[in-house]
Amino acid sequence: MTEFEGIVPALAAALEKRGYERLTPVQKAVIAPELGAADALVSAQTGSGKTVAFGLALAPGLLGGEDRFGRAGAPRAMVIAPTRELALQVCRELEWLYGETGAVLATCVGGMDMRTERRALERGAHIVVGTPGRLRDHIARGALDLSEIEAVVLDEADEMLDLGFREDLEAILQASPEERRTLMFSATVSRPIAALAKRYQRDAQRITTTAEASQHVDIEYRVLMAAASDKENAILNLLRFYDAENAIVFCNTRAGVTHMTARLGNRGFPVVALSGELSQSERSHALQAMRDGRAKVCVATDVAARGIDLPGLELVIHADLPTNREALLHRSGRTGRAGRKGVSALIVAPSGRKRTERLLATARIDAEWAAPPSAAEILARDDERLLADTTLQAAPNAEEAALVAKLLEEHGAEKVAAAFIRRARAGQSAPEELLDVASAAAGQKRKPEAFGESAWFSLSVGRQQNAEPRWLLPMLCEAGGLSRREVGAIRMQAEETWVQISASHAEAFIAALGPHRTLEKGITVTPLPGEPADTGPAPSAPRGDKPFRGKPHRKGAPSRKGPGGPRAGAPRGQAPARHRKGARAD
Repeated sequence: MTEFEGIVPALAAALEKRGYERLTPVQKAVIAPELGAADALVSAQTGSGKTVAFGLALAPGLLGGEDRFGRAGAPRAMVIAPTRELALQVCRELEWLYGETGAVLATCVGGMDMRTERRALERGAHIVVGTPGRLRDHIARGALDLSEIEAVVLDEADEMLDLGFREDLEAILQASPEERRTLMFSATVSRPIAALAKRYQRDAQRITTTAEASQHVDIEYRVLMAAASDKENAILNLLRFYDAENAIVFCNTRAGVTHMTARLGNRGFPVVALSGELSQSERSHALQAMRDGRAKVCVATDVAARGIDLPGLELVIHADLPTNREALLHRSGRTGRAGRKGVSALIVAPSGRKRTERLLATARIDAEWAAPPSAAEILARDDERLLADTTLQAAPNAEEAALVAKLLEEHGAEKVAAAFIRRARAGQSAPEELLDVASAAAGQKRKPEAFGESAWFSLSVGRQQNAEPRWLLPMLCEAGGLSRREVGAIRMQAEETWVQISASHAEAFIAALGPHRTLEKGITVTPLPGEPADTGPAPSAPRGDKPFRGKPHRKGAPSRKGPGGPRAGAPRGQAPARHRKGARAD
């Protein structure tokens, strides 16, 4: 194919076998005849195909016109990456690219057994891939011989400097032969990167691909406005709507990762976590679960997700706003890779609108502003996917025909179709009803009249027992057979809570509670003759008083470790938020 002219034949065959039809701009640039064997400083964004690019660029010099490598000895090429995950990913990419050449690769990364790595180096390798700290350790111990190094690649050089690896990089480059080829790949060419290139490269050519000017052209950016209390529900709806093969949710903190992972797991999503507190083994298992299909959602911090490449990653969700332009581009670059399309969605509360606008302007990104998918839109999307299911298109084969006829005869077409629908929907998380952003931003509360005819009930738990609507509402729905639509205002009082229930569901609600009319933790439900009169807020504690830490005021009321954790999500030592009259539960 003309696209692969000038490429070492064995590598061209590997590209065709892998399904490549064309090269990316950065891949074309590094194999251009005018570059030859010169050093290069390449601006390349994540997902631009740079691993294959430097693999193609190194091959002619390493093979020297031969089809295959000879016996492996001291490494002839070295690739340095900022993180363990990226180094291992680079090694996997080079393994299939150089598969027909007999290349032997070795990895030297933190968190792995140094003795195993040392034995691999002693057996010989043509290419070594590693992280700065571990490579420097092996050099200092005499396990890594750089005397035969012909080429060095610095992958994501800007990230390595940001992570504090300058000293390690300089030590490695100083230990390698001066007559080497040095290729540096960096998303941005800052002053420190330029200084590093000037010191350790010889007359390096600067390569800027067109992809840099139009960053992430295969990524659809969306900003979804949701009430602050509804951000997690918006994420749930987004995952349900797209039903992506793989998705990643970014949080800014480890605590955020832990909380979001638990929330998604409780809702039935196959989810794994990636954060700095996990061991290398745990992180490797999490990534493998995503690659082999056991998990579909990964919740991660920025640092833990640096350099990871997940197949079929179609959706990136920013649960927390990125801290800067680079973080936004790095996160989003996990999708839309190698010509595939992807979606990067920022979940933003009204209070964060201006900050989001500034962030997008700095990154030169034109995003679509919209509301998160509604429950109705998700259910409609489910129906579309069900009708498009390929299993419905194939006619029954000879082995199935007899059973098909028997099913239709005994149950009829309608029952069989209904069973198919129920089976397809089994295990799916119900979509969430989201608050109207405009009303939430204006602080508007739904009036009882807008709710329609209703009945009022009193729950035997209130602010003194640290009750909150966000854990009372799911309890009411589960115990009383209600949906969120049938629950109106939830008004917190000092020692009780008034709840508004749709009149058409009030009797069924009481019947579902049973003769004792109790919820979890012994909370009792008492019908009220009508809408209770608001007596005003309870007297607030004097400034500086600690939040209530005593036992529940009423017998049977939930403790501080009640359902969902009354104080879940609140900073330690911070009192629970007060809920005003008519506030709709989240």
